Amino acid sequence: MIENPNRILLVGMMGSGKTTVGRELARTTGWPFLDNDALLRELTGREPAAIDAVDGEAALHAAEIAALGAALSRPGPAIIAVAGAIVDDDAASMELRSGANHVVWLRASPPTLRVRIAAGTGRRADARDLGWLMARALEREPRYLAVADQVIDVEDHRPRAIANAILLAMEARSSA
Repeated sequence: MIENPNRILLVGMMGSGKTTVGRELARTTGWPFLDNDALLRELTGREPAAIDAVDGEAALHAAEIAALGAALSRPGPAIIAVAGAIVDDDAASMELRSGANHVVWLRASPPTLRVRIAAGTGRRADARDLGWLMARALEREPRYLAVADQVIDVEDHRPRAIANAILLAMEARSSA
């Protein structure tokens, strides 16, 4: 078990497995799992896709940043699934790196993301386009790298194996 409780922040593109891995980490650690979309719904009373459709992408990103702030302001350890676009905002990226956070980039290839997004509900339509995914992944890669303490390629790994790799890195960090 982790000796020095921290927050584990999961970053990555939509479809990278932040919610699935976050739930597995919460099950393993007993820490609460805070999902950005759930916090956004709690704060706004609206679905993320509805905010995007009615108010636009900028309003959606502002609500995602507010949800991240709400998650980070909660006391104690937590597993936090961070909205994919958070890294597009410099101030929000700095928040990821502040405090006792262990930031993990769950990296997946655009073809894998497309398959996973198509299987989900409430996903934005353009995110199912391989060209859009490739452009966003390329654009965000240096930003994810800049905030990540750990990078995990999720292509062929089960959620439990990913969670275990994160916890091992956390233990190594605590004992260093």
